[in-house]
Amino acid sequence: MPKVKTKKAIKKRFKVTGTGKLMRCQQGRRHILTKKTSKRKRHLKKPAKVYEAFAKLYKRLARVA
Repeated sequence: MPKVKTKKAIKKRFKVTGTGKLMRCQQGRRHILTKKTSKRKRHLKKPAKVYEAFAKLYKRLARVA
């Protein structure tokens, strides 16, 4: 049986923490930034955790942890 390839798109978008949780970048910081407040943009910089329901699927696709 051949090995299953890693989904590179998933691998690029998520990072694994030391405890095995997945972190993602937040959406909404690419364009149309003039109407967003500085506070909102600052908070969007920080990575966010992936919900456990999705994390299981993404881990399987990315072959991480």
